[in-house]
Formats: sequence, structure tokens, C-alpha cells
Amino acid sequence: MTPNTATVATAAVTVDLLVDIFRDVLRLPDLTAETDFYEAGGDSLTAFQITGRLQEILGADVPVSLVFAYPTPLELAEVVEADYGTA
Repeated sequence: MTPNTATVATAAVTVDLLVDIFRDVLRLPDLTAETDFYEAGGDSLTAFQITGRLQEILGADVPVSLVFAYPTPLELAEVVEADYGTA
């Protein structure tokens, strides 16, 4: 089964949101959806900053462990979208 256009568009919004958050928190303006959190210099403090921003936007408690388990904005977006919906 293929995803419908609305689902694909919504997922793209979540990816874009996470790319923006990662760029801001990690201070890397060229960061992409495939950039690895660890390779970009991410640590526990920046992971908490990312989940804090998501909590503000989504109104949901996103566990910091998800940033470690899904270290790219693209991977994290898939989980966030599935578990919490979009912004």
C-alpha cells in the first residue's frame, strides 16, 4: 500500500521541522535530513534541547532516548510522526 499525498506532505513537514531544530541546536546551517546527530557533534545536552523544542511544538513528551535511537532528522521524523502526529 502506498501512502496518500496528505500523509507524504505531513511527513515532509515533520522532517523539515526536525531539520530546522537540529540546525538551530547544533548550529549547523548546512545540516540535512540525513545528517547523523552524533557525527554532527550532538551530545546529551543537545538531545534534551531537541526534545524540549519538540515538546513545545507538539505538546507531547518526546523521550530523549528517541534522538539517540533515531539519530538523523529523517529517522526521528518517522517515529515522531507515527507516535505524536505533526506540528
